[in-house]
Amino acid sequence: MKGIILAAGRGTRMYPMTLPIAKPLLPVCDKPMIYYPLSTLLQAGIGEILVIVPPGDRAPFEALLGDGGDFGASISYLEQPVQRGIADAFLIGADFVGRDRVCLALGDNLFYGGDFSAALERAIRAEAPAAIFGYRVEDPRPFGVVEFDAQGRAVSIEEKPEAPKSDYIVPGLYLYDNSVLEIARGVAPSARGELEITSVNNAYLQRGTLQVFPFGEGTRWFDTGNAQSLLAAANAVNDEQIRTGALIGCPHEAAYRAGRVGRDALRRQGETLSMTQYGQYLLRLAQEAP
Repeated sequence: MKGIILAAGRGTRMYPMTLPIAKPLLPVCDKPMIYYPLSTLLQAGIGEILVIVPPGDRAPFEALLGDGGDFGASISYLEQPVQRGIADAFLIGADFVGRDRVCLALGDNLFYGGDFSAALERAIRAEAPAAIFGYRVEDPRPFGVVEFDAQGRAVSIEEKPEAPKSDYIVPGLYLYDNSVLEIARGVAPSARGELEITSVNNAYLQRGTLQVFPFGEGTRWFDTGNAQSLLAAANAVNDEQIRTGALIGCPHEAAYRAGRVGRDALRRQGETLSMTQYGQYLLRLAQEAP
């Protein structure tokens, strides 16, 4: 399976913060925002990753992530010339995906919690043609909303409905088989001119091949699309890290836990950043008993 991080958002709702820098490079607590979806893909066992960036912004992403070697991965980059929806990621990344399955992670979404890890593992093991997730929110109207029948099966997905049929929305993490490339090519722009990921999910739903994995109470999810949600996410991450002593969204740790990098490589990264709490955390990991 290959991975795509859609990190092409300019973050216009967050101006002036994002005038000089792409939104996925902003900090969430003590790490760049893009570290969180990168950690998710590495946790999922994915080592070939495409990062889709805004036009002209490839250099700062490369300066941060490089070619992926620090994470035992391969990272490449492509630009999204015009923002035209989440499903556009599959048109831009078609050659990268090739004949493989693909996991798409949004660059401004972050997940954590023990239940998240379990749900992600269940979805990967299921090997369904399409696997997405459900997350309960108080106000689902700004999102894609999934409706379930009495047996817990998804029966409809609506994008930004005025009258939601459930409290479960579809957050920014999606697993698909290779037919997603064909489906995405057939998606027509919505009324707002975007290639909606809901259209892709509904195509799988109509084929009877979509599985939805609802997250339990142990999962936290944030869409850091505006200044208020960015602050809420940063505060939540900070509180959880203080409570547990473990970092959230640490791709170096995710790569280490997945066996992609060894103890020596982790120690070298920690030494490079030893003046920071992040680097000191990596050094502590490298000293753990095998």
